[in-house]
Amino acid sequence: MQWNNKYIYPKSTRSIVDGSRHYAVNEERLPSVTTILKATESEEKKASLQAWKDRVGHKQAEIIKREASSRGTSMHDYIEKFLLGKLNLDLLGDNTRERMMADQIIENGLRNKLDEIWGCEATLYYPGKYAGAADCIGVYEKHETIIDFKQSNKPKKDEWIEDYYLQCAAYALAHDVVHGSKISQAVILLCTKDNIFQRFIINGERLKDYQNKFLEKVEQFYTQRRAN
Repeated sequence: MQWNNKYIYPKSTRSIVDGSRHYAVNEERLPSVTTILKATESEEKKASLQAWKDRVGHKQAEIIKREASSRGTSMHDYIEKFLLGKLNLDLLGDNTRERMMADQIIENGLRNKLDEIWGCEATLYYPGKYAGAADCIGVYEKHETIIDFKQSNKPKKDEWIEDYYLQCAAYALAHDVVHGSKISQAVILLCTKDNIFQRFIINGERLKDYQNKFLEKVEQFYTQRRAN
């Protein structure tokens, strides 16, 4: 696994506008990929989320969300340090849950699979449309790849993670448009809080389908914004 600074990724600043995350990139202020996904959620998905909040109670739902967010941030920090070569895996006697989750992703999902790293936490943007930060970009099992790290309370099924696929597809598209690359797959490496590791991959026509679906959501987002 080696670094290859093949592409120059732009600097960006993030801000919250009307409760939604935006990126300032190259003098453009662009909505984040997650902002677009949230704004274009299906009624079914909104209802399902509301039903869960009603079931567990709104206060408890907030606590669960905050804990998951904090756990995800810590886990990402460990993995980023590993990718940057700043994590001494032997000397850190750190057995926190987040560290163990990060180890699962590193050992099962990255070691001996990630051939080249082009960037981590790299800003990607599609001019005039959207922006975001990709967890990792590089060559994974010999393919140009967008890699996303996720944590979860429970194991996921393929059909439950459409938003993860849309997010990665959006990043792959932005990378290809701006850098002239040929990203051919998206890899999602997930670990549950009970240390169950899962790997999901989309490529070929399936990746293209998700890119087209995301572009439809971009159009929907801007149409809604103009209507308001």
